[in-house]
Amino acid sequence: EEETVIDISAAKEYEALTIHKIADHTRAFIKVTDGCNQFCSYCIIPYTRGRVRSRRMEDVRAEVERLVAGGYKEIVLTGIHLSSYGVDFREEERRTLLDLIVYLHEVDGLLRIRLGSLEPRIITKEFAEALAALPKVCPHFHLSLQSGCDATLARMNRHYTTADYLERCDILRAAFDNPAITTDVIVGFPGETGEEFQTTEAFLRTVHFYEMHVFKYSRREGTRAAVMPDQVPEPVKTERSGVLLSLEKIMSLEYRKQFLGKMTEVLMEEEFEWDGRRYMIGYTKEYVKAAVPFEEGLKGAMVCGTLTEMVNDEVILLTR
Repeated sequence: EEETVIDISAAKEYEALTIHKIADHTRAFIKVTDGCNQFCSYCIIPYTRGRVRSRRMEDVRAEVERLVAGGYKEIVLTGIHLSSYGVDFREEERRTLLDLIVYLHEVDGLLRIRLGSLEPRIITKEFAEALAALPKVCPHFHLSLQSGCDATLARMNRHYTTADYLERCDILRAAFDNPAITTDVIVGFPGETGEEFQTTEAFLRTVHFYEMHVFKYSRREGTRAAVMPDQVPEPVKTERSGVLLSLEKIMSLEYRKQFLGKMTEVLMEEEFEWDGRRYMIGYTKEYVKAAVPFEEGLKGAMVCGTLTEMVNDEVILLTR
C-alpha cells in the first residue's frame, strides 16, 4: 500500500487577508490566525491547513482603523485556533492574543472588541483580569468544550479535563459580572456510551452555558477518529443532539431573563418584525438580543436603556 504524506509545515506565514465577514456596517469579523497545532483526533484541519500562522499586529490594526473610519463600531477577532495567536512569530517579535487585544483597544472610535472561539487553557486569572480592565472587550466568551466527559475528551485528544474547563469558567465569572459563556459540543463521538453522554449532559447543566452549538460527530477521512471502533449509529446521534438542543433552549432563556430590569447599551443592527410590530434589533455586550420600536436612523447606533420584557424567547425589549 502507498502511504500518503502531507507536509503540514509547508505554509510558513499568514496569507494576507482582508475582512472575513461584515455585519451591515456595525460588526466586522476579522480572521487573525490560520492553521492549527492541536491535532484533535476528529479534525483534519492541521493536515489540510498546516500549522498556526498569525497575521501581523500592525496589519490587523490598520484594517481595524479603516473599518472604524468606514463606520464600524465592533470587531470580532476570529481564527481557526485564535488562542495560539503569535506562537509562530520569532522570539524577538513574540506577541500574544492579549497583546493584540490591548493594541486594538487603543483605536479611537472602536466601541467593542469581541472574541471568537477560544481554547479553554488560555483563560488564566491574569488573562481574565487584564481583559476585564479593557472596557471595549465584550464579556462574551466562546470556550470550545466538545464533551463533558473526561474519557471522551481523552479519545478526542483534547488537552484539558472537565475540572480544568470548569475552573476556567469560574475564573471568567470572578473577573466579569455575569459573562456570557458559550460553547461547542459533539455528540456521538466514537465510543460514546449512554453513560458518557449522561455525564456530558450533567456537566453542561453544571456550567450552565448561555448558548451551545451542538454537532453530531461526522467521520473525516484521514483522522484517527474515523478508524476508531464503536462508531455510534446515526439515530443515536440524532437523539442525543435533540436532548442537548432542548437543554440549550432552556439555559439560553434562563440566562436572558437574568438581564430583565437592568440598564445596558445595545448596538443596533437590523430591522425585525414580530407579531405584526416593527423593531430595530441589536446586541448587548453579552450578545443578548434586544429590540426597540422601529425608528429610522437607528441602524449602527448605540442605544441605552433598560431591558424590561421578553418580546419572545430570544429577544428582550429595551425601554429608553
